Amino acid sequence: MLPVRYSVRSLWGRRSRSGLTVAVIALVVVSLALLSGLVSSMKTSLESAGSPENLIVLRKGASSDGASSLPLEVYQALRFFDGIAQGEDGEPVVSPELVVSPFGMTRWGSRESAQVRGIEAGAFAVHDGVRIVAGRALRPSSGEAIVGRAAAERYAGAELGGTLPLGNSTWQVVGIFEAESALDGEIWVDARQLASDVKRPSPYSSLRLRVAPGADVSALIRRIEGDPRFGLAASRESDYYAKQAASADALYIVVGGLALLAGIGAAFGATNTLYAAVQARTREIGTLRALGFSSRAIAGSFLLESVLMALAGFALGSALAALGVLGVSAWVGDVSTLSMSNSSLVSLRVGAQDLAFAGALALAIGLGGALPPALRAARLRPIEALRKG
Repeated sequence: MLPVRYSVRSLWGRRSRSGLTVAVIALVVVSLALLSGLVSSMKTSLESAGSPENLIVLRKGASSDGASSLPLEVYQALRFFDGIAQGEDGEPVVSPELVVSPFGMTRWGSRESAQVRGIEAGAFAVHDGVRIVAGRALRPSSGEAIVGRAAAERYAGAELGGTLPLGNSTWQVVGIFEAESALDGEIWVDARQLASDVKRPSPYSSLRLRVAPGADVSALIRRIEGDPRFGLAASRESDYYAKQAASADALYIVVGGLALLAGIGAAFGATNTLYAAVQARTREIGTLRALGFSSRAIAGSFLLESVLMALAGFALGSALAALGVLGVSAWVGDVSTLSMSNSSLVSLRVGAQDLAFAGALALAIGLGGALPPALRAARLRPIEALRKG
């Protein structure tokens, strides 16, 4: 086999053309890593928002909070079902909620949908992972709001003490909370006031309820769904968010399709680079064959050159992806996404799985682009190669 330094020296000898191929592969890697990272970050954020100790109740047929509608009678009837936990005050731990997505203004002047959740007194008992870190809780029917830390950093007027315009309403921000999940990008206001402001005939879109320790969850779900007065669907909150996260899997198909198209283009670039190398090094290949190097060694040398370009492109693309994540975090903070009729803020991260996906594509580009010119170089006969050179 030819030594590795021969392939490295060959790449350096045509560094302009090789550098262009490396740059194209790097662009494919950085694009794929960032897109895949966004999808996986969205899934992680959603999956961490639900608790297996809670049930969520929606109108039957609704796929999410934003697509559901529940009347006050549902809350009044369900809160006393057996199997629902009680708080220290003896009241059922139930949180009636309304989720809407009005438009708000970001701090850099763009207009986008914000996730606004109308709540009542039981919200913090059900969402026990949410804690206020600045200010205080909101008072009912007072036009007050509390905002997640991610939302506070993103929306104009969402700072503590600020005035936050959303849709046709304006809210006074009295508290900042942290949730370490998708809830961190939400804005919480009084549920019934929100329903009045958005002119919703039904004050709620969902109920969250805490299951009592030792209660039969399946029996409670069957009772809720079998109540003849209402058409309801109930599930564990963790299962609900897992289903929402699964909807992001369709985005992987889109990302994969874009990666395939970009990869084909990059592979053609690598092929052209190596074909030109074969053409320019015909006499050199003939000399190597005359010295006793086999056609397999010649082909392996060209394949190695392409793999080295792919690895260089992957390394450069990974570095650019890391810089891209830092740039996005510093410039726009979290990324606004839409999922199952809801909007959410996602903290962009590029993980090992995303880089592995991009690395596999870079390697496929290198091998796929190198195979035809490598075979052509291997098939050159020594005498013919020396004559053509």
